[in-house]
Amino acid sequence: MTPESSGSTGGGYAPFAHLTAPNAVLYRRLMRTFLTAKERFAVHLRPEDVYAALPPEHRPSDLDAVMKALDRLAEWGNLRADPDTSRVTAVEDFYRKRFIYQLTQAGEAAEQALSAYDEALGRRGALQAVALHDIVTQLRALLVIAAELEEGEPDAAKAHLALSALTGRFEALAENARAFMGSLQRTVDLHGVQVEVFLAYKDRLIQYLERFIQDLITLGGRIAVLIGELEQDGRARALLRLAAAREATDAAPEDAETAEEEAYARWAAKWSGLAAWFVSADGRESQARLLRSRALGAIPQLLTVVRQLNERRAGRSDRSADFRTLARWFAEAPDDEARHRLWRAAFGLYSARHLAVDAETLAQRTARPVAPSTPWAEAEPLRISPQLRRTGSYERRGRARRVTDRSEQRRELAEIAAKQAREIAAARARLATDGATRLSALGELDPMAFGLFLQLLGDALATWRPGTKSTVATSNDGSMEIRLTALADGTTAEIRTPGGVFSGPDHLVEITDLTGPEATYEEVHP
Repeated sequence: MTPESSGSTGGGYAPFAHLTAPNAVLYRRLMRTFLTAKERFAVHLRPEDVYAALPPEHRPSDLDAVMKALDRLAEWGNLRADPDTSRVTAVEDFYRKRFIYQLTQAGEAAEQALSAYDEALGRRGALQAVALHDIVTQLRALLVIAAELEEGEPDAAKAHLALSALTGRFEALAENARAFMGSLQRTVDLHGVQVEVFLAYKDRLIQYLERFIQDLITLGGRIAVLIGELEQDGRARALLRLAAAREATDAAPEDAETAEEEAYARWAAKWSGLAAWFVSADGRESQARLLRSRALGAIPQLLTVVRQLNERRAGRSDRSADFRTLARWFAEAPDDEARHRLWRAAFGLYSARHLAVDAETLAQRTARPVAPSTPWAEAEPLRISPQLRRTGSYERRGRARRVTDRSEQRRELAEIAAKQAREIAAARARLATDGATRLSALGELDPMAFGLFLQLLGDALATWRPGTKSTVATSNDGSMEIRLTALADGTTAEIRTPGGVFSGPDHLVEITDLTGPEATYEEVHP
């Protein structure tokens, strides 16, 4: 029976019909059983073999359910049912329904597609800092091959292998980064998060993000420079032509020219994607810079989740936990009198036997308790203020409550905010240069000034365009401007910090404080 004749699902997608049918879980297990058997080179399976191959906890109660499911899969085109004549011993056996089943090409393709779908959904991804180093290595290798090409000694095999390794590493980096950021967003979501597991995981995750961000800042700028060098004088196009020509060598003679153009178009598209990932152009930010922003934004989001989890554990904002605790107290109360006291303390719903109460009345009630069922006529009289009887309201005489003086706390908060503002202004004043100077001349930086310097340097390197020797960038808050110019002498700059030594290629740098001289470095660090 063909898929079109089954009447269930028409067209060429009938092998996927079992996904939305009743007992879809059983159909999926049966198809995986046939796929596993095919990997062991088993061609045909009888219903008894399929029934035995199912795990005991997932096995139906009888064989008839499996046979019906196999027949249904055969109708959809996932399996092929052939008469089983090997076990016929009498004429009556010919009239019995006996089949052996085999996986069809459509059924195998559908199961492989579903496996790939499940694998893609379960992928968590990773931020591969090692891939950045590999991309730098392959770009340098392409520069060497480009130099050989200019000397008239091109090696098409080396160019093709280097480009293949480069694009393969880059595609893995981009795909894993996309999957990681998606899984990170699911981790940030509070639904289904185990508090202890998340709190133990968040420190390692934040360190992981910070390490990748540092590598992306330094290596991303280096990759952008190497891409710019390769695109000068048409070097990249020549290498792509060389790789495309090597791919087209196996094509038929009449299709050689077309095959080479198609291969070149594929390589050009991959190179364009690589350049767009690391180089900003035409007012468009590079994907590396966007990824860095997403990773930087994930850190405060994780800290916010930690704060919310701590508040939930402390019970400050979880009303359901409060009610559960109160219910436990009611269950642990020794008698009804204790439960009544707990009720009045928790909800403030006292009995309506009085209109006002003071300390003297409470003392009398404690000394001589009155049952709530006591009639008003038999209870002790309650003294009511004439003003309450006349106006319906009662105001306690006496001095008004004093307003709490919080001027000292406000002063301390203002001092902390002013100190932080002075430190930030001092860091800007420390970094501001009097004209262009070398990076190596910045000297030693304190942690705050060094952090601000890394942000500026990352913004400048992210905007580096191919073929340019100088770039200008502004910090996200608009308070600092940096002008970075490359040097051709190959010197190395070292900046010392309390945490270690930061080194890299020396550049001419000019940093301008756009906010004005709010504080000097000596005022904060005398």
